[in-house]
Amino acid sequence: MKTLHLYVALVAVLFAAYGCTTDQLRNPLDQKLETALKGLSPTGDLDYYTMPETYDLASIPQDPNNPLLKVKVELGKMLFFEPGIGLDAVHPDGMQTYSCASCHLPECGFTPGRIQGIADGGLYYGEQGEGRIKNPHYAEEELDAQGLRPLSVLNVAYVTNSTWNGRFGAGGVNVGTEYAWTGQTEVNFLGFSGLESQNIEGLILHRMVINKDVTDSLGYTDLFDAAFPEFPPEERYTLQTGSFAISAYLRTLLTNQAPFQRWLKGDLDAMSDQEKRGALVFFGKGLCYRCHKGPALNAMEFYALGVKDLYEQEGAYFTGPDDPRNLGRGSFTGKAEDMYKFKVPQLYNLAHYTHFFHGSSVDNLHDLVEYFDKGVPENPNVPEEQIALQLHPLYLSDQEKADLEVFLKTGLYDPTVVERYKPDAVMSGMCFPDNDPVSRIQLGCDE
Repeated sequence: MKTLHLYVALVAVLFAAYGCTTDQLRNPLDQKLETALKGLSPTGDLDYYTMPETYDLASIPQDPNNPLLKVKVELGKMLFFEPGIGLDAVHPDGMQTYSCASCHLPECGFTPGRIQGIADGGLYYGEQGEGRIKNPHYAEEELDAQGLRPLSVLNVAYVTNSTWNGRFGAGGVNVGTEYAWTGQTEVNFLGFSGLESQNIEGLILHRMVINKDVTDSLGYTDLFDAAFPEFPPEERYTLQTGSFAISAYLRTLLTNQAPFQRWLKGDLDAMSDQEKRGALVFFGKGLCYRCHKGPALNAMEFYALGVKDLYEQEGAYFTGPDDPRNLGRGSFTGKAEDMYKFKVPQLYNLAHYTHFFHGSSVDNLHDLVEYFDKGVPENPNVPEEQIALQLHPLYLSDQEKADLEVFLKTGLYDPTVVERYKPDAVMSGMCFPDNDPVSRIQLGCDE
């Protein structure tokens, strides 16, 4: 025992003599990043940025009207990829050929594989959705193709009001907007959160059908019974319960295995030095943190960045310069101060994206970083007074931009998303996400 005490005393003397402390043994980049994050965190700690584990359902943000249950999540996972509910197609050859995942491909960060998603009225898949085209039997105005690039559904648990203009959801930023709850947004009067509200209306908009006959024929009735025992049988197999199941699944789509998330939880080797330098640019000189906050690095805030609209991109269908969706938040509220402003999106798994911004005007991360560094709007239709004050030249060096790009590309990339969140099969046995004859071949469902 005496020898042990002498050894401990000797080690203490050596540490004191050389001024060596535990902190000094750490990577200085870790120290700088931790200090920066704690300084920006409203709580003063790193937990502000961390996501729960996917299996920890109680810790995932959720609508109290739609508590997360494992069986409900599993049902929603099937329905999201299920072409069998695509029963309200405009033409017979569109019947049961599309799914929610047609426009939200896991392999593309749960976004489309091309500039614009096409559900009903689309044909072909390609390698990762880039080959989807208009069915020649459909007139352009018959397509289920939206005038804005579909947002990723990753990390939507941190979205209180959904879509680019935030129009769905009774609470959050929509408190006081009841005057605008007309048409599709009348669903807000049910009092649900954005995700649950949007998916009720979305199942209708995207021409899907859920009722007892459908659940019986596709094999989902038992799952609905297990997920919604509190609903009487006459209300159990509906668009509302379907929405609740899909929304429950979507809330579990967390990129909690990304290197940055692992670093936040104590694995200091999860990120490379370049990723850490990029994170320091993101949370420092790059000023990205002003808009991108919290675990998903998103915000329920709306800004005009002056980017081009979707109709200006080759291959965009059923949109144009007079499309009201070009007006962003203003198209919902009608307020002059909201015109051309769009919601701040999440930033994980951008490495899988094929395009960025609401109008798909940028198709790679390098140009995305350059756009914000230059800080010059490209859309002359957006009045200068509407442009966000946050858009201005950043004067980043080439190295800083390269580091930032790496942080966005790999530091925020969860490599397990596809394997964790995509089912092996759906109950109907149909090909997914697309089930038209050519897609079936391209996806390997038919020889």
